[in-house]
Amino acid sequence: MSTSPLHSAPLSKPHLRVVGNLHPRPAIYSAPRDADGNIIFAEPPPPPTLEAARLHRKQRLAASFRLFARYGYDMGGAGHITARDPEHPDQFWVNPAGVYFGHIRVSDLLLVSHDGKILHGDGLLNRAAFAIHSELHKARPDVIAAAHSHGLWGKAFSAQGRLLDPLTQDSCAFYDDHVIFSEYSGVVLDSSEGERIARKLGPHKAAILQNHGLLTVGASVESAVWRYIAMENAAQAQLISEAAGPTKPLSQAVAQHTASQIGSDAGGWFSFQPLWDVVTREEPDLFD
Repeated sequence: MSTSPLHSAPLSKPHLRVVGNLHPRPAIYSAPRDADGNIIFAEPPPPPTLEAARLHRKQRLAASFRLFARYGYDMGGAGHITARDPEHPDQFWVNPAGVYFGHIRVSDLLLVSHDGKILHGDGLLNRAAFAIHSELHKARPDVIAAAHSHGLWGKAFSAQGRLLDPLTQDSCAFYDDHVIFSEYSGVVLDSSEGERIARKLGPHKAAILQNHGLLTVGASVESAVWRYIAMENAAQAQLISEAAGPTKPLSQAVAQHTASQIGSDAGGWFSFQPLWDVVTREEPDLFD
């Protein structure tokens, strides 16, 4: 994994793990198809049972932590991704505190109630994860997953206290759909600050937590996690571009049009699929 300050950690392949001699077909082929058999740009229908839906979300959640580790978004004990339980909407799955993102398995995940009780699993609950995510899930019933960590570029950008500019096609995914939360007061251990973050986020897909980092949400684990990866990348691109010289943001009309093309939950799901293919092929122990 590259440690250069000017490059995000690549999805390298240091250890290719193969089960038998077969690899699964790329996940995108499971997407819906039209009457002619052509793949449609949309998420597949949910699994048919609650048990299958729960496993589906937990597997994507475990894979997401592996991806965060690959991208270098692990910073000590900081960072958390949650997924709402499909049967009990007032409960969510989260990573146990103190476990390296790159080692998290499906069996390690904790099920937590909105009042902070661990209902399944025996790990340590990150109190900041509970304080932030419980309030987000309460305030936004449309949100299935939320992602927050202390990635380097997101932290650096958050210290500037401003929104992302529409400098590139990719950054337009967040145009007019992210906010700044400027009330940092220390490690978030009180649900009252979680309430303030949720209130500030409102209906948007992402927030820049000033002097803290980035937060993204989505209607699936895949979209929330892809948005975090994309937002870190957008912050990196803007900081590098501004360091090189004056920038030329896109016009409001073009930025809004581009956002409508690439900013959807379906778009986030689509962009997540190649990353899922890589991490699940190389690290199948995440399914344990």
